[in-house]
Amino acid sequence: MAGYEWASVAESPARELFPGIHLHSLWKGDGGAAAYVLKMDPHTRWRGIDVHDPGPEEVYVISGVFNDGERDYPEGSFIHAPAGSSHVPQTTTGCTLFLFYPHG
Repeated sequence: MAGYEWASVAESPARELFPGIHLHSLWKGDGGAAAYVLKMDPHTRWRGIDVHDPGPEEVYVISGVFNDGERDYPEGSFIHAPAGSSHVPQTTTGCTLFLFYPHG
């Protein structure tokens, strides 16, 4: 269909953000909007604090259990992190997340 864009995680090159944490870029739109898949190996943790700026972060846990530094979010969870909020992404089981940034 005209205007549709699509991407495959399998065909999207992974960028290692930290040891065992890989980001696959799926889509980038106008105004900085972007969609990604983030894969975290078991027992990995973000280095430092992940601050949501300039806009919010939307997270869907595709598989595994994601922890934001305060609580666990099992597979099937949706998280809305408002602009200006922060967390320390981590996992003991490993997880795969769909990330959407409506404002970059």
